[in-house]
Amino acid sequence: MSGRQHKETELARRTRARGLAIGHTAARIAEEIFDECGPHFGTTRIKSHRLAHGIALADVVEQVRALFERDGKPVPGIGETLLSAYESGLKRPGPEYLHYLCSVYRVEPVALGYEGPCICGHGHRMPGVVRGDLHEGKPDASSDSRELWVQQPDDAVGGGEEEENVLRRTLLAMIDGTAMKLDPPVLNAAESIRRRMDQTLVSTTVSPAMLDHWEEAAASFGRQYMNTPPLRQLCDVLLEFSTVRQAMEQHQPIDLQERLCALAARLAGLAGIIMIDLGDQRLARSFFRTSRTAADETGDRALRAWVTAREALVPLFLGDPREALNLAKKSRDLAGQTPCAAKAMAPVVEARALSMLANAGGKKDVVDQAKRALARARAAFAQMSPAQQEDTVFGYTERQLYFHQGDTLARLGQTLEADLILEQALEKYDGDLLDQTLIRLDRAQCRLLEGDGEEALKQARHAIDLVGDDFRSDIILRRALDLANTIQLRCGDLPGLAEFIQKLVSPAPVRIVTPTAEA
Repeated sequence: MSGRQHKETELARRTRARGLAIGHTAARIAEEIFDECGPHFGTTRIKSHRLAHGIALADVVEQVRALFERDGKPVPGIGETLLSAYESGLKRPGPEYLHYLCSVYRVEPVALGYEGPCICGHGHRMPGVVRGDLHEGKPDASSDSRELWVQQPDDAVGGGEEEENVLRRTLLAMIDGTAMKLDPPVLNAAESIRRRMDQTLVSTTVSPAMLDHWEEAAASFGRQYMNTPPLRQLCDVLLEFSTVRQAMEQHQPIDLQERLCALAARLAGLAGIIMIDLGDQRLARSFFRTSRTAADETGDRALRAWVTAREALVPLFLGDPREALNLAKKSRDLAGQTPCAAKAMAPVVEARALSMLANAGGKKDVVDQAKRALARARAAFAQMSPAQQEDTVFGYTERQLYFHQGDTLARLGQTLEADLILEQALEKYDGDLLDQTLIRLDRAQCRLLEGDGEEALKQARHAIDLVGDDFRSDIILRRALDLANTIQLRCGDLPGLAEFIQKLVSPAPVRIVTPTAEA
């Protein structure tokens, strides 16, 4: 044990002794240890609970194994190394291990530092629990601002038909040509379906043929992503996601369970991507969290890395390049030496985040780092399989690589090189309206950086005019509005600029027009 660990243990031992002396419960003592040791040693909540019980890692492992044996399950693979990784924050326990750790410590996931309800659907707490604390049979009167944690009603963990009906009604209305918005009923349905998947990630029985069908449907959604209006595709994806969730309500063989978890991870990740396009960053993060939970159950490094790389786009588009950079590096570490889409995507996200930091600070070393990241991305792309190089969503295509390189170089002020690469990227796209529009806006940005505000405005207006109302998602409108505001800041009120800005801030509602037979 290192000196730092020894000091942490000693402080925790004293805190535990004081708590026991005045009659505090283990959960209450854990909160006190977290408050005492966390600021000095980075002690996590889950570790605080073990220290509060005064037991070693081996004791927790044996208790978890005993609970698995009690429930008639095979001996789990959890050991002291894995539990130590949980306690250090390097790994997060999957839904099943988290359930049993909650059972050992008799607390809910939030007390161990993890969001969301436990998969078991019932509480692990003793009476009188207020958030992380256990009080002697009654809530702390001094904590009237806190909420008592209560068990969810039985109807909160089953069903799902009403949420599906909301999505079906929305989809049918859009197919009929009715203008629809991303309104609260649709958002609530999306969130409810996601939560239900969280609650049922560790059970089910389906046939391999049905799984083949669902996996092909997910792949089809990936192929349609760039050319399907986002709200319509969201409905399709969530209906399939809900079907998979219902299939996971019963126990199944481990090989089918892993395939279903991988499928759930991809569909939740795709829903998160669409939520970015629609501008709901909170729900996008929630779906990526669900996607991570499902991916962690598979042990598939490439899939886990893909989820993390895609999640990094949320802070990237929110203007938080440092968080995006951290997630990109985490994705790169998860991918390791595995040739996969994330191994190329992660350094691209890293380069784009660095270009934003360079644009803010103008440091040459950051520019060099971004260019080195792009070089790593090109090398990784060359190692990908042809199938991955053709998959827009679950893989990473050459045209995307060109687009993202050009976008990075534009942000770095390398306008000549950026414009050349963006022009090549545009030539490689056939359809894919979302990326084409963003490429055109990047080229308009190059014109502005070169000092030609009028040409920048002309190209930006042309890019938006080429996109129908159905495809003017939040990500496109926000990018165009940022460009328009920058034009105004640098060039003043150019003719037509005010009308263009007004068009961007007052977009038409998202709607669907049924395609003709010729289409």
